[in-house]
Amino acid sequence: MESVRVDKWLWAARFFKTRSLASKAVAGGKVHLNGDRIKASKNIIVGDSLEVHRLDDEYTVTVLALADKRGSAKIAQTYYEESPESIAARESNREARRLNINFNPAPQGRPDKRSRRLIHRFKQKGGD
Repeated sequence: MESVRVDKWLWAARFFKTRSLASKAVAGGKVHLNGDRIKASKNIIVGDSLEVHRLDDEYTVTVLALADKRGSAKIAQTYYEESPESIAARESNREARRLNINFNPAPQGRPDKRSRRLIHRFKQKGGD
């Protein structure tokens, strides 16, 4: 196998749960090949560099092996090598998100009757 479609490879390398999600991500500009935006039908070869944006994470990987079938996660990790800068950036983003949870706590529950009235009063006043 000399080349494989990028959406198949992303699915086989377990970046996305389904192939359709992989192709939607490529079409949405979340995947770049060697710095350029691509289509899902673009073929990749060993040695290509991919930038994959998934949720809040960004992966910069080099393709080491090609696959068009999905296997185990252990095998999928051998298909690519992530750059050290990418790993460091993801770890710092993960830590920042973890620390941000402390500053933006979830509400304790539903507002009580008095709080609902204050909310309605505030919304009515702001809309006039």
